[in-house]
Amino acid sequence: MGFVISDWKTMQIIRVQLKNEGKIVVFTNGCFDLVHRGHVSFLTRARALGDVLIVGLNSDSSMARIKGKTRPLVNFIDRSAILSAFSAVDFVVPFDQKTPIEIISALVPDILVKGSDWEINNIVGREVVERAGGKVVRIPLIQGHSTTDLIQRVIERFSVKNKVKV
Repeated sequence: MGFVISDWKTMQIIRVQLKNEGKIVVFTNGCFDLVHRGHVSFLTRARALGDVLIVGLNSDSSMARIKGKTRPLVNFIDRSAILSAFSAVDFVVPFDQKTPIEIISALVPDILVKGSDWEINNIVGREVVERAGGKVVRIPLIQGHSTTDLIQRVIERFSVKNKVKV
């Protein structure tokens, strides 16, 4: 079970300690609004790349700026509790910006991980990590397992015209 770290300064102190211990630190980020099998697979594979997995989690306001006013569906406190319960996740740290460049620059992970839907040159923080001697890894996604797909299925199955009881 991981820990939710509420501020970057604390996470930076922990990061320095992990580096001094010779631990390989992996970082990924995302919204993780409706957690599904694709997320579980992704986080498990990311964690397998190193000793410690830090997940940068978009705040509610950050997520609304990226995804629109209808998101998030699950608030930050609940999303962070869910993620920190996974054995693959060691730390969850919030960020309020549109991109995670500031937190990546502050932590400088050894490995930066994103899904294969991201082109390598578009991965935010790639230059920071590579400049420090780290690497960027793109993990293949499981087709048909995305939050967007999940939301669409709910809309289709529970729309007024289908009159399905919830």
